[in-house]
Amino acid sequence: RLPDPERMMRSYPHQLSGGQQQRIVIAMALLSKPALLLLDEPTTALDVTVEAGIVELVKGLGQKFGTSMIFVSHNLGLILETCDKITVMYSGEAVETGKIKDVFDRMRHPYTQGLFRSIPLPGADKNSRPLISIPGQLPLPHERPKGCNFGPRCHHFVEGVCNAAEIPMIAVEGHEGHFSRCVRFNEIDWEALPPGAKKVNEKVEPGAPVLKIDNLKKYYKVGGSEVFGSSEGRVVKANETISFTARESETVAIVGESGCGKSTLAKVLLGLETASSGTVTLGNKEIQSTGIESRNVETVSSIQMVFQNPFDTLNPSHTVGSQIIRTLEKFNVGKTVAERRKRMLELLDLVKLPRAFETRKPRQLSGGQKQRIGVARAFAGDAKVVVADEPVSALDVSVQAAVTELLMDIQRKNKTTMLFISHDLSVVRYIADRVVVMYLGYIVEQGTTDQIFSPPYHPYTEALLSAIPIADTSVVKKHIVLEGDIPSAMNPPTGCPFQTRCGYKKLVPDNLCETKVPPVKNLGDGHMSLCWLADDVLAKMEPVIKFDKEHAAHEGVPDDAPQGTGPGFAGAPPKRPHGKKPKPNQSAS
Repeated sequence: RLPDPERMMRSYPHQLSGGQQQRIVIAMALLSKPALLLLDEPTTALDVTVEAGIVELVKGLGQKFGTSMIFVSHNLGLILETCDKITVMYSGEAVETGKIKDVFDRMRHPYTQGLFRSIPLPGADKNSRPLISIPGQLPLPHERPKGCNFGPRCHHFVEGVCNAAEIPMIAVEGHEGHFSRCVRFNEIDWEALPPGAKKVNEKVEPGAPVLKIDNLKKYYKVGGSEVFGSSEGRVVKANETISFTARESETVAIVGESGCGKSTLAKVLLGLETASSGTVTLGNKEIQSTGIESRNVETVSSIQMVFQNPFDTLNPSHTVGSQIIRTLEKFNVGKTVAERRKRMLELLDLVKLPRAFETRKPRQLSGGQKQRIGVARAFAGDAKVVVADEPVSALDVSVQAAVTELLMDIQRKNKTTMLFISHDLSVVRYIADRVVVMYLGYIVEQGTTDQIFSPPYHPYTEALLSAIPIADTSVVKKHIVLEGDIPSAMNPPTGCPFQTRCGYKKLVPDNLCETKVPPVKNLGDGHMSLCWLADDVLAKMEPVIKFDKEHAAHEGVPDDAPQGTGPGFAGAPPKRPHGKKPKPNQSAS
């Protein structure tokens, strides 16, 4: 399903987008008409909208060619959408296997349950239903414990039972082909929370505005080259008329596909780039024209960043402690070496790492531990604003929950404002108070999380929501797959930036979408949308994500369950605390 196959065959890889490159790789894999196709994290590096298109393609190929597929992934929502059966692996062995519906709805291994409690499912909320991470670390192959490999991290562990001998795969009664490597799954109370797990978090009310961005533009001039037949310079419009406010203790999520201008905005805020026009006000000070080298220590320490990849952000030659102390020196924190060391140890406590890590080198730390050090450095100078750029996307599912909760805990304690840059709307729905949706340099929609996840939507937001893989069998989604890729910021379309991929364009009269940029429409209570669609069309929009009432009834939820218990969900059943599943005698089977 690639456009213009003749041109594609003549193109080099660097001339194709990530989604197009992945389709080429799939085509190469199909050349020999294989009986079995092995897909190892085939969509991890792709945007959620491109991912939806690849998933659609893979499912169609399986049906067309009769190819069997093994799909290796840590994305449980994606597995639900693509697979018939699932095998959950831990420390070199299968711990649970069965049909998707059996394992998702009635998991029978503590590790599987731990994975589900680590991801934000519908109804999850950072205040009323926080995520629960799996404690401890995966054992190294030569350090595996006797008996159950998961035993040291399991709150259902019983001495002399779980570590008595090697544990085989045991059949789960009532489910054909469902097996679990747990000797206690019939005795376990699957509703019990691990000791020390938080049931609720205190809600923090946002305070006064800390960061105000008004009509920000960032253009890059790209020089022409006579060698390549062009002597004229061109302009890349990376950010166009960006305006929003972030308040104290508030989390504002900035979402959109690669190339929409999220990272450019972050660079301007941090002083790595200066704005072409508009204003950025931090506290009472305008910072849009001041580069990082001209900013004073107070400004630099007030706005800090947690980077996407924790593996590249630490110096491999220096100890963890010395790197944090270096940051404290730069921010003029502490007057003596002893004071800085004391503060460094307090920061290790803050990010829940042992003080012994002071002398460790980065290579001795796991990915999640490295990201915690990144968080410690960001908060070293009492930052007022922290820009978190995809801070958990490079981490395992179980580690993601721990780092996400850590960021929320520190934010509550320090009353920090957080800008959370992401394309993962599942995490955004869980973590954000307000959401800013960007497309091709424009803000196309902004509002509270409830407003963004409930109709009426901007057509682009609707497509993003439909592309979220959700690991819940009771969820039914509206199916929207965006055609084509995001246009180039060097040659943007005329009129509305989204009009080349919008399915609603035909509903707007006088060709307005193709000729004029829409005005910002106020939908009420601070909910803004950049769209020409009339109010009556917006009023008819249905929720993208609904709950299947028949499935909800099987789960023991009455038909008259309260509607809309989570943002953007129609007919949602009451929230099951922390992935709570029915007991065996309640199951439909």
